[in-house]
Amino acid sequence: MVTPHSSIRSRRTFLGHASSGLGGLALGQLLQRDALSRASAAEAVPEHRRGIITQLHHAPKIKRVIWLYMAGGMSHLETWDPKPKLKELHGQPMPESITKGQQIAQLQGAKLNCFAPQHDFVKHGQSGLEFSSIWPELGKHAADHMCLVRSMYTEAINHDPAHTFMNTGTMIPGRPSMGAWLLYGLGSEADSLPGFVVMVSTGNFGQKQPIAARQWHSGFLPSRLQGVEFRSKGDPVLYVGNPAGVSRERQSDLVSTLNAVNRLANEQLDDPEIATRIAQYEMAFKMQAGVPDLMDLSQEPAHIFDLYGTKGGDGSFAANCLLARRLAERGSRFIQLYHRDWDHHGAVKAHSQGTAAEVDRGAAALITDLKQRGMLDETLIVFGSEFGRTPMAQGDGRDHHLAGFTMWLAGGGIRGGMAYGATDELGYHAVENRTHVNDIHATILHLLGIDHLKLTYRFQGRDFRLTDIGGKVIEPILS
Repeated sequence: MVTPHSSIRSRRTFLGHASSGLGGLALGQLLQRDALSRASAAEAVPEHRRGIITQLHHAPKIKRVIWLYMAGGMSHLETWDPKPKLKELHGQPMPESITKGQQIAQLQGAKLNCFAPQHDFVKHGQSGLEFSSIWPELGKHAADHMCLVRSMYTEAINHDPAHTFMNTGTMIPGRPSMGAWLLYGLGSEADSLPGFVVMVSTGNFGQKQPIAARQWHSGFLPSRLQGVEFRSKGDPVLYVGNPAGVSRERQSDLVSTLNAVNRLANEQLDDPEIATRIAQYEMAFKMQAGVPDLMDLSQEPAHIFDLYGTKGGDGSFAANCLLARRLAERGSRFIQLYHRDWDHHGAVKAHSQGTAAEVDRGAAALITDLKQRGMLDETLIVFGSEFGRTPMAQGDGRDHHLAGFTMWLAGGGIRGGMAYGATDELGYHAVENRTHVNDIHATILHLLGIDHLKLTYRFQGRDFRLTDIGGKVIEPILS
């Protein structure tokens, strides 16, 4: 007998059903292994919020990640990595032994001269951690929590592939972003808000670095795992309210009816994207209550607004940092804040100082706020760009640079008040404890209780992971 839904069976469904016998043994083993732990998890967390890891690989140090992403390529030489030798050689030719055969972006064929760091470096905090004077708030309030990784290197010389590499562990477009991997593995603790949220701010200095939505995409993972962008001004999510004349009860009836139809289709097609659609309708309905509560800052005390230097809702990086803390309190797993102003091909002195001033107070306030609420020990803060800047001059600016730059981490499981690794005396090559982007990813997963080699997804005949074919945990920076 032909069922009413047989006409909508897809080629994907046919192939999936035809191959089910081939995967039966493997599936049976997986189900047997996870049966007991999944049974207990099912009672505690709704299915659409669960991750595939039912028992962590080791004890976690943190519950969540807040990534402060300085888009455009922050110059390590004006910010985190003091280079007195570069200052001494200002205006002189860069030694050919350093630059010969190296990948360079816009300075190809140009005369390569040393360009001194444009700001003084000072010691901060009880630890005496040395970084630029353009970070007064971080220096005053956060230095002893920060671990500067001064030996970063990447594989992409231009912005878009470098963003893709930093977010997904590979330059190949279409792979899942880190936030999607975390939700895939761990699920979300947020009930009425997304587990992976992105916010973007723009200031008044430097070129405005474009950020494509694929930087927080789910790739080949189920689309329910992709990041949700919240707007920095006005309503963070469009159409989050009901139209005039539509009550919450009526909206609930509509969502229930749509999902009932979707479940009928899913029984026939067994398509994960239908399951995603069901979950997202339910999440959208919950967000109609969760988002207004998130944005209601009326209960925040005056000293918090003073700490961040904003009352929220103004589109600033600091306002986004305040929302990041509120999202963390409500269970969001991965929160990523982009600030787009770090592309300083010219006027690097003025622009680095101006852009730093746009993010310094917000970043320091976030660390202070989390600490005073007892949340810093269970939160990892990551701060950095897609790459660094050349020690060679590009007029009065600097070109893209992949061979050496700095990121910092703070919070749960991190040794604060220290610098790890080093670039050479001119700030060109990472030479001591060289740290690849995949190493940062492996370390973040480790702090969350995940072995990066074990978090995989089978796609097109291969087991993929966030760290691709590389990555190692940076043990010396862990507390």
